[in-house]
Amino acid sequence: MGKGGKGDKKKGKGTKKKELRARIAELEAQIAGPKGPLVSPLAPDFPDLSAIDGVRFATAKAGVKYKGRTDVMLAEIAAGSAVAGVFTTSSTRSAAVRDCQAKLKKRGASGGWAILVNSGNSNAFTGAAGDASVDAICTGVSHALGLPASRVLTSSTGVIGEPLAHDRITAVLDRMATKLDAGKMDRAAHAIMTTDTFPKGTTRTVDLDGTTVTLAGIAKGSGMIAPDMATMLAYVFTDAKIADRALQTMLSDLTTSTFNAVTVDSDTSTSDTLIVAATGQAGNAEIPSARTKAGKDFKAALHAVLHDLALQLAMDGEGATKLIEVEVTGAANTLDARRVASAIANSPLVKTAIAGEDPNWGRVVMAVGKSGARADRDKLTIRFGDIVVAEGGQRSAGYTEDAGASYMKRDRILLSVDLGLGAATDRMWTCDLTYRYIEINADYRS
Repeated sequence: MGKGGKGDKKKGKGTKKKELRARIAELEAQIAGPKGPLVSPLAPDFPDLSAIDGVRFATAKAGVKYKGRTDVMLAEIAAGSAVAGVFTTSSTRSAAVRDCQAKLKKRGASGGWAILVNSGNSNAFTGAAGDASVDAICTGVSHALGLPASRVLTSSTGVIGEPLAHDRITAVLDRMATKLDAGKMDRAAHAIMTTDTFPKGTTRTVDLDGTTVTLAGIAKGSGMIAPDMATMLAYVFTDAKIADRALQTMLSDLTTSTFNAVTVDSDTSTSDTLIVAATGQAGNAEIPSARTKAGKDFKAALHAVLHDLALQLAMDGEGATKLIEVEVTGAANTLDARRVASAIANSPLVKTAIAGEDPNWGRVVMAVGKSGARADRDKLTIRFGDIVVAEGGQRSAGYTEDAGASYMKRDRILLSVDLGLGAATDRMWTCDLTYRYIEINADYRS
């Protein structure tokens, strides 16, 4: 009878594993889609991006790595535009990032700008050859558009450590210059993709003292995504008139709650670049700072654009089937709130449990405990959505496993933790961790 009991237990575990595997296979089939292309089931519809006065785009198939698809994007930005940027904090950042940082430190108010982006090769950890590639591309764009090379910003994304065949890019620049068009921002979004399963874009309008101002942005990012900032490139354009310093201050501030609040796999890229260009052609009175009413209104619209693009990165996390929001309240201080949010959002155990639709709240407890933040077992409250899972140092009396399991079947999950120690809060976004993530990254260079 004892043997029979053990056999029954094994059979039950085997059945549960089969059901879990079947569910994961079902989710992965949703990612693959009926025609084969791998597209995240969380992918939003790509919006109609508003043309921005003072910005024109062109794309080309340069064959940097990919054959038969666009892999270079060029944006020409009108003279007098304000430009701001935020970049990766990686100590092994790419040649393009270092070049952009140096140029934006010296930016002036006159002259136009250009942004050249290639996908397929990150031109990172390529030594002096990488610097030479940046110089060659900037010189090529300078000649094609009639701009000083000091006004050309470049970005590269893709494989690290391989020399960039920049001659393939410079060979298409003159042709690109003849095809610049304000209505091609959607094509630019496609050109900067690497392992992305969908292009990312968003747009907003805002009234500034009776003048309608438009913002539109594109981004790429799917893996190697973690705060500071993500393997991401993002470019936002607006026709607002705003002072350089005010734009930079707003962007630096907003990055904390947007791009620095998303993580897919806890890995910070060498190439992260976020650039905002304001052409000033909407006709509004110049915004001198974020403290004015117009400044506050514009900053709110910019936040909406950055937030939308950042969430799309998490939605397109490699192999993702669920978007996870981590909300932390009641922390003793802001640093502790971020520590807890980050520990939960980056935990492979939390993310794999959610992938398998297992309401294993003990893994959330684990993440809080390892975070290094101040925490008190008996003051901690954990929720899945509106469901109180644990409180007072133990599982909530009203919680049931069935309720937790049912909640985990959603494609958007909210994990809330209240530390009960103070008033500090934080919020981060991540995605589940599936078999597909391993497949993508195991074969990335092949």
